[in-house]
Amino acid sequence: MRAGIVGMGRYLPEKIVTNQDLEKMMDTSDEWIRTRTGIEQRRIAADDVNTSDMAFAAAQKAIQDAGITAEEIDLILVATVTPDSPFPSVACRIQERLGAKKAAAMDVSAACAGFMYGIVTAKQFIESHVYKYVLVVGVEKLSKITDWNDRNTAVLFGDGAGAAIIGPVSENRGILSFELGADGTGAKHLYQDEYIIMNGREVFKFAVRQMGESCVHVLEKAGLTKEDVDFLIPHQANIRIMEASRQRLELPEEKMSKTVNKYGNTSSASIPISIIEEVEAGKIKDDDLIVMVGFGGGLTWGAIAIRWGK
Repeated sequence: MRAGIVGMGRYLPEKIVTNQDLEKMMDTSDEWIRTRTGIEQRRIAADDVNTSDMAFAAAQKAIQDAGITAEEIDLILVATVTPDSPFPSVACRIQERLGAKKAAAMDVSAACAGFMYGIVTAKQFIESHVYKYVLVVGVEKLSKITDWNDRNTAVLFGDGAGAAIIGPVSENRGILSFELGADGTGAKHLYQDEYIIMNGREVFKFAVRQMGESCVHVLEKAGLTKEDVDFLIPHQANIRIMEASRQRLELPEEKMSKTVNKYGNTSSASIPISIIEEVEAGKIKDDDLIVMVGFGGGLTWGAIAIRWGK
């Protein structure tokens, strides 16, 4: 039996902040932001909408999409670096609201790679026959830890949530291989003090190298080649980093998800948000081979090769 994604849901705040809006707030320009990052706008959550509110909304949709009930969930994993509070976890907060009475619950802190860490953790529980359904949520309210006076970071981030139900799938579908990694020596390049602090040059170099390598590694582990890949879902951090991954796999532009222009960098939420976007657009279909890859503070990274479908 193999684990895979059997349902998904997302939440995007209503408020849109465009590059033109940021031009009025700081010394920047639409052209500067677009050419360096690919971002044109981002969603910002209202002051009274917390991380757990977004996670709850996305989780409800994922449960409905999977055709199960909250009572059937065995474990809740929430990937986030912006919890409502240090404790209780966001996972515990939404467990109560969902009515997932038998579910264990914990948060996963792996920054932008958190959703990948969550899915791989869920896979272990399911394929060892300990649990049947695991809810994995990637959610961030990065706006609350963004320094809106720092033009180098303020232009990058957005808020949102994406959720997946991981469960048993039919033969030949599901998670084929994965890679998780970390390099704590790079922690100094991307961290939170009061606000997000980033050495953009060093993070860029790390991401371009690691994203491409991890994509190749998961294909090798699955006994597949670049030619087998139908679609790439990279962490939506920066269009230049994403393009480097696409080129490493020798994929045409139409085979890579690009939502960074609409939502900015939503950290752990970016990959699930993008998957849903592409499924709804008809770009991801049953039995397609999908490669997902992310990187983040830690420094952390993760990649997954998955055969799409229930």
